Amino acid sequence: MSINKSRGFLYKLARFLGDFQAVRKGPKAMAKRAGRRVVGKATGKGIGKLFK
Repeated sequence: MSINKSRGFLYKLARFLGDFQAVRKGPKAMAKRAGRRVVGKATGKGIGKLFK
């Protein structure tokens, strides 16, 4: 298994564990997490276009 595949798996696992933790904390935490993920994704795309 290459380092890139391992790293990708670990990132996905961390994201899943974060989602699971938010679900356990309740709907308010889930909404906050979802909002932050949407904003983070949009910011990443904007920065990517800026440096392209």
